[in-house]
Amino acid sequence: FMNFVISSVMLVVLAAGVAVYFGKQEFTEPGPSANGDTFLVKPSTGVQDIADQLERRGLISDARVFRLGVRAFGNDSALKAGEYEIKPRASMRDIMELLKSGKSVMYSLTIPEGLTVDQALQRIAEENALSGDMPATTPPEGSLATDTLRFTRGATRQQMVDKLLADQKKLVDDVWQRRAPDLPLANVEEFVTLASIVEKETGKGDERSRVAAVFLNRLAKGMRLQSDPTIIYGLFGGKGKPADRPIYQSDIQKQTPYNTYVINGLPPTPIANPGRAALEAVANPSKTADLYFVADGTGGHLLA
Repeated sequence: FMNFVISSVMLVVLAAGVAVYFGKQEFTEPGPSANGDTFLVKPSTGVQDIADQLERRGLISDARVFRLGVRAFGNDSALKAGEYEIKPRASMRDIMELLKSGKSVMYSLTIPEGLTVDQALQRIAEENALSGDMPATTPPEGSLATDTLRFTRGATRQQMVDKLLADQKKLVDDVWQRRAPDLPLANVEEFVTLASIVEKETGKGDERSRVAAVFLNRLAKGMRLQSDPTIIYGLFGGKGKPADRPIYQSDIQKQTPYNTYVINGLPPTPIANPGRAALEAVANPSKTADLYFVADGTGGHLLA
C-alpha cells in the first residue's frame, strides 16, 4: 500500500512538473497572432475575462495557461484598463507585461490655428475614440487653444473642450502680461479679437508682427481696419464660408457687426481661435509706420 501511495505521489509530482514545464513554455513562446491587434481592457475586468477575450480574439492559445501564468507572477490585480497594441506573435508573458504597464494606445486630435470654435467643436464631435456628449453650451469665439491633444480611448469630449479652454486662457493671460506698453487696445478681449484677425490674414511667421503693426497703427489713427476675413465672418459666422462661394464686390459694403470696412474699430468678438504666434505678434508688433498690405501672389504680403 505504501509503495502504491509513494508511486502515486511521485506520478502526481512528475505530472505537475511536466504540466508546469509545458505551461511555462507555452506562456513564454511566440503567440498565435500573425498580425497582432488592438485589445481593449475595460475598467474592473478580471483576469479570467481578459484571458477568455484574448483567446477568442486569437491573441493567445490557451486562456487557462494565461490565467495561471498571471497568477504565478503575482499579477492578478496588476493588469490595468486601457487599449493596448498587441504586437504580432506576442507571447502570453509579453501581453501580461504590456497590460501590467498600462501603456495604452494614444490618439491625437489637432485643432489648427485659425479654426472657429464651431469648426473646432465639429472635429471633437467627429473623433470616434472620444466618448460622451458635446458641451451643452458653445464656448465664446476665440477661447479654444490651437493644439494637438493626446488622449486614450474613452476620454470624454467634455474633457477635451475643458483642456482647450484652460490652455487658451493660460496662454492669453501669459502673453497679455508681456505686451508692449503702448498698444491701442483697451483690454484682453480686444487683444484676442485683433489676434484672431491677424491669424486669418496671414499664416507666414515672418510677417505676422508686421501685419499686426498695420492694424494697430490703423487703430491708433482711427482708421478702419478693412480686413477681408471680418467680411466673411460677418456673412457666415463660425460655420465658415462655403468652398464654392466667392467673395463679391458687393459683400464689402454689407452691413454686419463684423465687417471692418463699414464699422469703426474692432468687431464685437474674435473671428477665430488665434494661436500663440498671432497673439505674440499683436502683443509685441513690429515698430513700423505701415498702414497697408496687399497679397503678393505667393502666399505673402507687400506692406507699405
